[in-house]
Amino acid sequence: MQAPSPDAGLQWVRKSYTDMTVPEMYAALRLRSEVFVVEQQCIFLDIDDNDHLAFHLMGFAPSGELAAYSRVFAPGLSYDQVCIGRVVVSPRFRQKGYGQDLLRHAIEYCDSLFGAQTIKIGAQLYLKKFYESFGFVQDGDVYLEDGINHIHMLRSA
Repeated sequence: MQAPSPDAGLQWVRKSYTDMTVPEMYAALRLRSEVFVVEQQCIFLDIDDNDHLAFHLMGFAPSGELAAYSRVFAPGLSYDQVCIGRVVVSPRFRQKGYGQDLLRHAIEYCDSLFGAQTIKIGAQLYLKKFYESFGFVQDGDVYLEDGINHIHMLRSA
């Protein structure tokens, strides 16, 4: 896997599931639970049996704390297209541009793993403009997932 690189104060690490350390996986699961379950008050099973199929992107603060995270899937696993999911920035690291850095790195990670091709996401509706700023366009109607409005979005290669 690629060596970490500093960017906007975060150190970005790309790993497959089998390359992740136990502390890295714990940090990822903790951050996802903190935001998707507790902060968003959405009771669902985040540990969805897909982490072992994913590639993981982690942005670590100088303190070693996981500040940003997402996972990437090959075509045919979540959707027919390459997929980015579980895009999350820790509440302690928001308003610093890390969300933009995270998505830019996630798109680059997709391209490095699978070549430039269409990327599909299931985005929370309130983040539509954020994803549009990266070239994603809505694909279909609003749908409810775990009590939160979502939309599918596509980004052409």
